[in-house]
Amino acid sequence: MPEHIPGAFLDLDPDSCTLAALGRVLPVPYEATTTYQRGTARGPAALIAASQQVEHFDEWLDDEVPRYGARTVPPVECSGPPEELAVRLQHEVAPMLADGQFPLILGGEHSISLGPIRAALVRHPDLVVLHLDAHPDLRDEYQGTRYGHGCVMRRVWDLGARIHAFGIRAVSPEERDWYPTQDRAHAVLAREILPLAPRERVQRILEDLPPGPLWLSWDVDGLDPSVIPGTGTPEPGGIDWFTACEVLLRLDQEQRQVVGADLVELLPRAGDARSDFAAARLAQRMLLLGLRSCVRHAQQSIA
Repeated sequence: MPEHIPGAFLDLDPDSCTLAALGRVLPVPYEATTTYQRGTARGPAALIAASQQVEHFDEWLDDEVPRYGARTVPPVECSGPPEELAVRLQHEVAPMLADGQFPLILGGEHSISLGPIRAALVRHPDLVVLHLDAHPDLRDEYQGTRYGHGCVMRRVWDLGARIHAFGIRAVSPEERDWYPTQDRAHAVLAREILPLAPRERVQRILEDLPPGPLWLSWDVDGLDPSVIPGTGTPEPGGIDWFTACEVLLRLDQEQRQVVGADLVELLPRAGDARSDFAAARLAQRMLLLGLRSCVRHAQQSIA
């Protein structure tokens, strides 16, 4: 079976893969600025392969993706720098948003997030990026580029987005000193969350989340390595599985408008499918949340 064909994500049947399907899954096997362990370019294919074994029914959201339809589109390949990829991805994602579809972008390194978020900001100037990560990714420049994985949220901030990060536990002095100078980026550190009871953790993460349409930009290294060890920088002390899923459930319960998502930095390891499968389960839940949000928002617009 080819790695990237319409309907490959979740192994959906052809009826769920028509052009009229509400979801769009876009693989981006890109890796150019990784600074430690390499291999995230293999992440989208591994995640899609694992997703074919994921149960369609989601017990957290009490729903399933096939009700709405999702089509996996051909991967975006790019051998150029991340700023070139950002332009291409903006052009890929903009029509999806214009057509009322929900895009789920699968990476690849975190630099791929800039183009899709830029497209979302054009349509939603009040966009809030809910950012799960071990790192703020707010450096102005890192290892000779202003567009690499360590700078992606700084470039998103430059566009005017509001950023609400959680799970942060590896901060540079530059980023630490930058936070107090502005009011559009906020971080909930992992050490603020982990001592709390499970549901209190979710409350702490979401209590200062600004109003407005949401884009989910989730780096799998934001989760604890016990959940997803397969990532380039498996920082200890991350977010647990229950908390991550409860955040998605709470967004659904609060009927937040979620307009798009990206899941990045999966690094597949031969002979160990734990990370691939966990990332596929998380991607499914993020996609389902977005699809439900799209339908709800469309209904509210009509009413």
